[in-house]
Amino acid sequence: MINSVILVGRLTKDPELRKTQSGTSVCAFTLAVNRKSQAQGQPDADFIGCVAWNKTAELMEEWLHKGSLIGVEGRIQTRNYDNQQGQRVYITEVLVGSVTFLEPKGSAGAQNGYGQANAYQSQNRGYTGSKQGNNGFHSAFDELDIASDDLPF
Repeated sequence: MINSVILVGRLTKDPELRKTQSGTSVCAFTLAVNRKSQAQGQPDADFIGCVAWNKTAELMEEWLHKGSLIGVEGRIQTRNYDNQQGQRVYITEVLVGSVTFLEPKGSAGAQNGYGQANAYQSQNRGYTGSKQGNNGFHSAFDELDIASDDLPF
């Protein structure tokens, strides 16, 4: 079975860091992800609930703000609880495995486009920053060396 999610979107509000009773850092946030195509009368974005833990949560609170463009990798999880009226409430959210910062902290949203790419990989338990040419993306002027044997057709 595969349970893997990759999202790119903007934070709907400033990340707020909380601590559990045992002192573990947690950051619950909502990511606004644009839809590729828009139907008449439908919203043009999906608002997806996400939860980051430990060092990932701390870095998000330190470096991100409302409107920050980020990439999220993780998995979908569903949890439930009984509310005060005794009804069972189900919550589906993305449990964040890693976050990629797609623009600098001081950026005012899309005006700067893709900025420096910084990523924290929770699996590696370390922070990795990269400042590659073209911010890690290929431009139309980059040459790709692809042999005809590499093509699937």
